[in-house]
Order: sequence, then structure tokens, then C-alpha cells
Amino acid sequence: MPKGHGKVIAQNKKAYHDFFIEETYEAGLVLQGTEIKSIRAGKVNLKDSYARIHNAEVFLYGMHVSPYEQGNRYNHDPLRTRKLLLNKREINKLIGETKESGYSLVPVKLYLKNGYAKVLIGLAKGKKKYDKREDLKRKEAKRDIERAFKERQQM
Repeated sequence: MPKGHGKVIAQNKKAYHDFFIEETYEAGLVLQGTEIKSIRAGKVNLKDSYARIHNAEVFLYGMHVSPYEQGNRYNHDPLRTRKLLLNKREINKLIGETKESGYSLVPVKLYLKNGYAKVLIGLAKGKKKYDKREDLKRKEAKRDIERAFKERQQM
């Protein structure tokens, strides 16, 4: 995760449940009209979004940015495809890694950094059903241990 990222606007918690996130990349977003105002207001959903590489450019699909209430005719399409800004070197690396079977690009977090909207893209490998169950068991055991430890300290 990049150090010093700013105010977190939206997180894709489902991404960590459905995928093993192996590497993350910080990318800028190309926005139109009133989109940044809606993002600053926190009206963003990353739940079903994903990224794809097309003609050596990375695009984000399915990210829902609600129309700005005072935007009238300058408003945007909420589900439009948005271009991500990455270095050529990073894009070439991602092209090579996503060609391997099972790898995809998933947005993990959307945040504001120095006034600019940034997306944290994760190189993800899909989890199998038994991996998800194992993770849930591990989380539950950790929660039980912490609960027992708290009860012990309060006595």
C-alpha cells in the first residue's frame, strides 16, 4: 500500500474476500464535469467494478459515481468507463501479469491525495470457495481470541 495516501472515500471490502491481492498500484482517474464533487461528497461505489487493459491503456468499468445534485446539465453518466493514469512501465508490467490465467485487476480503494482522486488497483488472483471458508474461520478464531483476551484484562 502506498505511504501517505489521503482521505479514503470508498473501499472495496469484497475484493479481499473474493481475491488474493498480490500487488497494488496507485492510479489517477480521468474525470468529467461534476464527478470530483460527487467523489468528495463520498457518493461512490466500487463494489462491482473492475479494470481492464485495452490498447496499452487501463480503464475502470462499473464504478458508480452518483450524479451531483446541483450539476443540472453538466452531470455525467454514473457508470461510464473511466481511464486510469499509470506509467507506461507499470502498464507493460500489468499486461504481462494479467495474461497469466486467473489474474485480474480489481480496484481496492478510492481516496483523495493532494486534491486528486486516486484509485488503488490490486493485481488479484481469484479465491476458491474453500479458501474463502478458511479465511472466515481464521477471522472468527482471531475475533474469539481477542474477545477472551479483553475479558481476561477486565477482570
